[in-house]
Amino acid sequence: MKCMISGDGETEPNMDHVSQLAFEICKEGVLDLLIHKLPILGWEARKDLVHCWSTLMKQKVESTYCCAEYTENHLELLDFLVVYYDNKEIALNCENMLRDCIRFPALAKYILESASFELFFKYVELPNLDVASDAFFTFKDLLTKHGTMVSEFLTAHYDELFDLYEKLLTSPNYVTRRQSLKDSSKNIQIYAFHIFKVFVANPNKPQEVKLILAKNHEKLTDLLHNLSAGKGDEDEQFEEEKELIIKEIERVSQLVNL
Repeated sequence: MKCMISGDGETEPNMDHVSQLAFEICKEGVLDLLIHKLPILGWEARKDLVHCWSTLMKQKVESTYCCAEYTENHLELLDFLVVYYDNKEIALNCENMLRDCIRFPALAKYILESASFELFFKYVELPNLDVASDAFFTFKDLLTKHGTMVSEFLTAHYDELFDLYEKLLTSPNYVTRRQSLKDSSKNIQIYAFHIFKVFVANPNKPQEVKLILAKNHEKLTDLLHNLSAGKGDEDEQFEEEKELIIKEIERVSQLVNL
């Protein structure tokens, strides 16, 4: 299947054949089989499966992404991928497959609104640092990739999400791991910022959230002032966003009566 989808290194794949394969895979329910068999496959087979999954999710049949549409009609497959994060042998494979799914708003929306979403608050604290970091990146994508949909979700679930996120930021395990890392810790902090700014920038913050920001504004602004994205073109945009968030925290702290 991999050769048909990607070619053999010497010849390019026939895209008509790839489209037909994607159609047949959906017709016969092969995507279910791929996910359910993932835990028993060897390392090389899992690697090939993830590659095929990524290609199939991007493959259009006529005008539709048929594999994404199939997954939308079999949403339990997403639950399996999220739950499989608890298996360190296949967690990184699941992460890649999930992030291919999150490209599609309907699939991202389902994960956000499902009971499985809260598991990410657990996964980012797993002792395996590679798994925890990748879980954080998926977590970040879920909360930032589809602006309008995420905004609606945050409006409906703001209080409970902020409570969970606050617990994550103050967790001894999270703080200890974040401080013990070097390059990886910087990545985690940057991604944490991109999630945090979603909460702070919300113009309809509940009073309870404003109180939390106000009570912790000195600590938060100190952390933000010391946070740098590093070098590169993205650094300037990051600094601008950071300053806006700092100003918003300071504004809230001046308005709230503690």
